[in-house]
Amino acid sequence: MNRRTPQLPSWLPIDPFIMTLIGTVALAALLPVSGGAAQVASGASTGAVALLFFLYGARLSTREALDGLRHWRLHVTVLACTFVLFPLLGLAARGLVPVVLTPDLFQGLLFLCLVPSTIQSSIAFTSIARGNVPAAICAGSFSSLAGIFVTPLLAALLLGDSAGGVPADSVLKIALQLLVPFASGQLLRRWVGGFLTRHKKVLGLVDRGSILLVVYTAFSEGMVRGIWGQVSPARLGALLGVEAVLLAAMLALSWYGAKRLGFGRGDRIAIQFAGSKKSLAAGLPMASVLFGAQAALAVLPLMLFHQMQLMVCAVIARRRARDPLEEAAPGPVARPAALTRRR
Repeated sequence: MNRRTPQLPSWLPIDPFIMTLIGTVALAALLPVSGGAAQVASGASTGAVALLFFLYGARLSTREALDGLRHWRLHVTVLACTFVLFPLLGLAARGLVPVVLTPDLFQGLLFLCLVPSTIQSSIAFTSIARGNVPAAICAGSFSSLAGIFVTPLLAALLLGDSAGGVPADSVLKIALQLLVPFASGQLLRRWVGGFLTRHKKVLGLVDRGSILLVVYTAFSEGMVRGIWGQVSPARLGALLGVEAVLLAAMLALSWYGAKRLGFGRGDRIAIQFAGSKKSLAAGLPMASVLFGAQAALAVLPLMLFHQMQLMVCAVIARRRARDPLEEAAPGPVARPAALTRRR
């Protein structure tokens, strides 16, 4: 008798990496690094972040990015969602302090609104929904590239008055620790690009390992400093509710806004999935540079939002896949040619 292994519903994706992150947080809670070991871990974390962005730069095809500029209206729309609408909604949440959110959680929520969009999940969901996949690839890449410049500038501008603030030299640190490795990767892509392409799986482990090291270092420091005592279960529940409203608002604004701007179905799908998401992979290293000891609380909203967006967008993508494709067809341009062939 064969027993069927229980599985999670297909519409409820639990990202294995999120589970690993949770395990890393638990490890930091039980065995936080401190003293001299903390300094070693901090140095290793800094090097891991630089390596991470070097790999980002080395893997981004400059030619593909330039080709994608032809669809500039779509990319501008995604960038506006990511770096204009999201920050405006984040600023609006200031009215929830201190009744719903603590100042530290609001700071993390606002930082979440400033980080760039994702690449992998935007492409995956756009493909499932039968949208414009090449546009999603370029939109996610442009957002990630712009985030290296825009995110620290917006953080210095908008988080300067928040609890803890952002040091004035943070933008310079971002330039040295993130932009320089990224630019170096772009310059060396000609020589290392082939190697990176052949070893995608191994480098994927390097990517995630770097992020896990950043998380462990940040949450260990948070444990040593006792900042986790500032967050109650009720506050976490309130944060989840606020993030659910934020995600719903961005999904609606990106979809109906793109429709109002005249985009077809395939483009609207790419805009919705690229314009409503936030990148955990880019946000975690940036938070470690920008916030230092306060990074643990700063990234908590981003970690929660990341899993929420995966679950919700998976449901939406599968429903979009069942939509009729009339709008995605070329329409008046292709129809006469088809009729001509029949004749």
